Amino acid sequence: MQSDYQIANTAGSTLAVGAHKVLRNTYMLLGITMIPTVIGAMVGMTMNFAWAAQHPIMFALGSLAAMFGLFFGIQANRNSALGVILLLVLTGLMGVLLGPILQVALHLKNGAQLVGLAAGGTGIIFLTLAGIATTTKKDFSFMGNFLMIGIILLIIASLANMFFQIPALALALSGVAVLLFSGFILYDVSRVVNGGETNYVMATLAIYLDIYNLFVNLLQLLMALLGERE
Repeated sequence: MQSDYQIANTAGSTLAVGAHKVLRNTYMLLGITMIPTVIGAMVGMTMNFAWAAQHPIMFALGSLAAMFGLFFGIQANRNSALGVILLLVLTGLMGVLLGPILQVALHLKNGAQLVGLAAGGTGIIFLTLAGIATTTKKDFSFMGNFLMIGIILLIIASLANMFFQIPALALALSGVAVLLFSGFILYDVSRVVNGGETNYVMATLAIYLDIYNLFVNLLQLLMALLGERE
């Protein structure tokens, strides 16, 4: 007959194996999502977004509606192949939505270097924070409420700045967003490592959005601080 210690140890080992499997599948799917993102970005860079610049609020609301529709579909089908397909569709759309910022960046004299620097910086931040969450196995779930409050305030301030168009505020919001989404990477990877998220499709979605938003805001910061006009 097993002792309580042996039962607890067996249960802990089972949870650890399960978490490792979810993390492995998450990273695998995360790598795959970069393919439609890159393809979408290439398509987005060839599109004319003049109408979006003329109607930024309608463009933002339309994009959010499409994204949230896909979020709902992924959530509802997270345990089936359809969930993976919808996730790839979403990442392709997110790639297309990179079009406007990439077009602006690549019109700068050093735009290509800034895009590469933002991508490299995003990769370094992700690998560092994911490594911390994985190797220390510390539970960072305590950050959840703080991060959610931060993201809500960031969204409100960003929507307000769409009306006021204050460059200094936009720069400050990008800086805050870089810190917030770095925190979300730590939080979301930690949830997988500690068994808080057991579905790799949903884990991939969360971490993908962290990386995507980190890249966008890091690029905006670099463009504002280091961009060289032609």
